[in-house]
Amino acid sequence: MPLGVNISLSDPVVPAIFGGHASVFPVDALHKRYRQIRADSQAIFARLDIEDHGVQSMPEVSPPKWHLAHTSWFFETFVLRRYLAAYKRFDPGFEYLFNSYYNAVGRQYPRPRSGLLARPTLARVMEYRAYVDAAVDRLLENDAVAQDQNIEQILELGLHHEQQHQELLLTDIKYNFSINPMAPAYDSGLVQPESREPGPMAWIEHGGDPVSIGHEGAAFAFDNELPRHPVILTPFALARRPVTNGEYLEFIDDGGYAMAALWLSDGWAERQQQNWQGPLYWRRVESGWQEFTLGGMRPLDLRAPVSHISYYEADAYATWAGARLPREAEWEALAAREPVSGNLVQTGWLHPAAAPPATENRPVQLFGDVWEWTASAYAPYPGYRAAPGAFGEYNGKFMCNQMVLRGGSCVTPMGHIRASYRNFFYPRDRWQFSGLRLAKDLT
Repeated sequence: MPLGVNISLSDPVVPAIFGGHASVFPVDALHKRYRQIRADSQAIFARLDIEDHGVQSMPEVSPPKWHLAHTSWFFETFVLRRYLAAYKRFDPGFEYLFNSYYNAVGRQYPRPRSGLLARPTLARVMEYRAYVDAAVDRLLENDAVAQDQNIEQILELGLHHEQQHQELLLTDIKYNFSINPMAPAYDSGLVQPESREPGPMAWIEHGGDPVSIGHEGAAFAFDNELPRHPVILTPFALARRPVTNGEYLEFIDDGGYAMAALWLSDGWAERQQQNWQGPLYWRRVESGWQEFTLGGMRPLDLRAPVSHISYYEADAYATWAGARLPREAEWEALAAREPVSGNLVQTGWLHPAAAPPATENRPVQLFGDVWEWTASAYAPYPGYRAAPGAFGEYNGKFMCNQMVLRGGSCVTPMGHIRASYRNFFYPRDRWQFSGLRLAKDLT
């Protein structure tokens, strides 16, 4: 997801168009959460060697040390420089280097060229991070300042922003490592998720009629989840679980990548240009199929959800299967009934796991494992308005030519995902943990 929440120093407060009007955490709990999330980021980096931190293997990924610096830049620019008296910037040049792409803040160094920068060194970036953390500690230890709801809201926004970067960091590391012929593991000790029989595809029916979608309540949400609004649904059915590797392999073996009739025109052109023959990290060897994972090369688990496919591939598979992709309102109508739990980053697997066997007629794996492509274009909800200044650049300016994904993945942090969360990528993108769940009409 495009990231980098930046507001100019003249912007008044975090706009009310973002969910919630203040942090739902008391100040001391918010301070503790700040420390924990910042520590979570550094735990991801702890497994990298210094040589890994400058690698940028394609324009869409960022070098690991850029993530470290950019997330610190957010807190320095929009919390410390506004609210901590006599705060002195760590390095004025960082404002240009680590601004992602927010024109209301100022000029930005081109992110696709970040991998060309040997300096600042990783050591310097880590000094920056420690400097910012110490200053945030001083700020939040001042009770009068810490009770300011504006500070709480910006901190809350910054923490969700950092959690987005934690997920991006893991997917970027995976791609960076995958292009190395030696197929190095980010963590060779990763526990393989249990391979279990998920059972045949089953369908959860919904009678249609009006439903309301979008965020509600006092908790934080991004502006693209608002406003909550009614949607009229016609009767439909949603698959109980995502499509598995084994099911997707049937599509490949049936010549799915050679049947132009199954593909959207842009998708067929992309498939030909990129010579796609299967999901991004699949490798065919003499003994069968293998898959590159954050734990290195491993045998393909045919029972686990297929991942790292583009929207074009997901749509072609759905057409081949005689079904379609769900619309995001259909997905949310069923997901809003379910608890937000699943194979998220806290399980430690960092890889999709097979669905549990069916015990009742309800959907599984709606949260975690793989982001699920929907048939919905990423567009504003009725009544949406972008905030003034740089906050309006957070989501609004990306509402064109991208598709919505729902549900989170195996590298999404718990506490960051919810039923109304709208992720978005270009239909060609494959380096995220993106999969699919089928839907069909009942009329």
